[in-house]
Amino acid sequence: MLTTSISDFRKDIKRYFDQVTGNFETLIINRGKDNGVVIMSLKEYNSLCATQHELSSKENVKRLDAAIEKLRSGDVQSKSLMEE
Repeated sequence: MLTTSISDFRKDIKRYFDQVTGNFETLIINRGKDNGVVIMSLKEYNSLCATQHELSSKENVKRLDAAIEKLRSGDVQSKSLMEE
C-alpha cells in the first residue's frame, strides 16, 4: 500500500498511476486527519466487486465454505479438459 499527500500526488500523478496499475498497489492520498482518498486499479476494483457479490448471500457463502472444506480434506476429483 502506498501513501502520499495531495501535493506530492499532483506533482507526479503519472508515476503513482503506473505504480497502482502495474503493481496492483493501492494508493491512499491523505487529505487531513481521518480524511483521504483511495485509488486502485480497475482490475483490483472489479475483483473486490466480484468477491463482494460472491459473499452477498448466505447460500453463496455456504457453497464456498463447503468447497474449501472439500479441498482441504482432499475430497477432490481431477478431470482433464477435452481439446477441440
